Amino acid sequence: MTNQVRVRYAPSPTGHLHIGNARTALFNYLYAKHFDGKFIVRTEDTDEKRNVEGGEESQFYYLKWLGIEWDEGADVGGEYGPYRQMERLDIYQKYIDELLERGLAYKCYMTEEELDAEREEQRAKGQAPKYSGAHRDLTAEQIAAYEAEGRKPSIRFRVPDNKTYTFPDIVRGNITFESSDFGDWVIVKKNGIPTYNFAVAIDDHLMQISHILRGEEHISNTPKQMMIYEAFGWEPPQFGHMTLILNEDRKKLSKRDEHIVQFIEQYRNLGYLPETLFNFITLLGWSPVGEEEIFTKDQLIEIFDPDRLSTSAAVFDPQKLKWMNNEYIKALDMETFIDLTLPYLVKEGKIPADMDEDTRVWAEKVVALYKEQLRYGAEIVELTELFFRKHIDYDEACMKVLREEQVPEVLQVFTDKLIHLDDFNKDTIKAQIKATQKETKHRGKKLFMPIRVATTGQMHGPELPMAIELLGKEVVLARLDKILTQLGA
Repeated sequence: MTNQVRVRYAPSPTGHLHIGNARTALFNYLYAKHFDGKFIVRTEDTDEKRNVEGGEESQFYYLKWLGIEWDEGADVGGEYGPYRQMERLDIYQKYIDELLERGLAYKCYMTEEELDAEREEQRAKGQAPKYSGAHRDLTAEQIAAYEAEGRKPSIRFRVPDNKTYTFPDIVRGNITFESSDFGDWVIVKKNGIPTYNFAVAIDDHLMQISHILRGEEHISNTPKQMMIYEAFGWEPPQFGHMTLILNEDRKKLSKRDEHIVQFIEQYRNLGYLPETLFNFITLLGWSPVGEEEIFTKDQLIEIFDPDRLSTSAAVFDPQKLKWMNNEYIKALDMETFIDLTLPYLVKEGKIPADMDEDTRVWAEKVVALYKEQLRYGAEIVELTELFFRKHIDYDEACMKVLREEQVPEVLQVFTDKLIHLDDFNKDTIKAQIKATQKETKHRGKKLFMPIRVATTGQMHGPELPMAIELLGKEVVLARLDKILTQLGA
């Protein structure tokens, strides 16, 4: 085993990059970079029924989008390849043959129906279902008879009797299993493809993986992998099992839970920034010293300490993610902010993709109004809605403002001043609001709220003079006229 830290993330090409898998990749990446080690991405593609076309490319793309890069992998190569398990079948075969030859593994000819019946019988007796070992010591005659029937064997590992397996978990301390907890388990399926626990142990040893950080659902896999290490006299890596990620109801985050957006691609499409997700996901099950929560990638690499991996479940808080993304958005330069937001208005048909220069300047001013409050890119469509609707349906809260006794006077005086305003911009509009105040003697909410509600249809919003400028003189006067008529002024 090398003294260098070598960690791996081993995705299956079965679909999109999930928050949980992204966290696994991220923690391994931070671990490697913090200790000047190597980060390897290995594709575990032996479950061919679940693999999807483009699955590996999708995983790679969104890992890189998050800011995670690797030193070795199927796309970048490396001295320990191949990095796809289906390209390593010849490698596995050598070790399968050795286990068979040494009697540490054997062929099992039981059918799925026979195995199901065995498990049902065990359950009926109140026993935990596990393989009984029925084919553990078949005679040559029995093997010949099964093969004459055309049965395809799986290959099972012969689990040692009365053996205790203990490993020091980086997160949880010592974890112990008894070999009696396990039946002889399949290392090669009937189709000749190695199973996960066998292939992963071979790969981790040959690729000199020193540390393995993964989800707690893999705890029960660890003793099986330790059995393979022991069978070949290898030193196992150090294991660390991260806690679950829970939703706001403190239930396990399920891919079927539609309350929370769970795939990195979805967050990218919604206009979350990769830097935000890198930061946010790192805090799901790990905490820095102190109260600070906003960090750059380089800062996280520097301060990452595996001793601070949490022993309690992480709670995924969508509102905290929105807050954090807003913090990152506020720090963007205006050009980057505009590049983030305008495509959403184009997609929704609010502005044309081939807009002229005047339209673009106008659109840039509109989105700029919301830079301080925008939580994710797609939200710009909802926030800017007042600039794109032709008619306003004033809700009851707005009408309550507009029914106040001073409103007709305020709106009429403001209308008269705008009608004669040739240079229609935020500064001249602001001056006319002040002039309306001076003439009507109404100030504060009595002045601003009626003007805001009448012109924008909203009780709250961006800087009022700028909003009125961007709505345009014709639209604003039409809205004021409509309200005045409605009020009988």
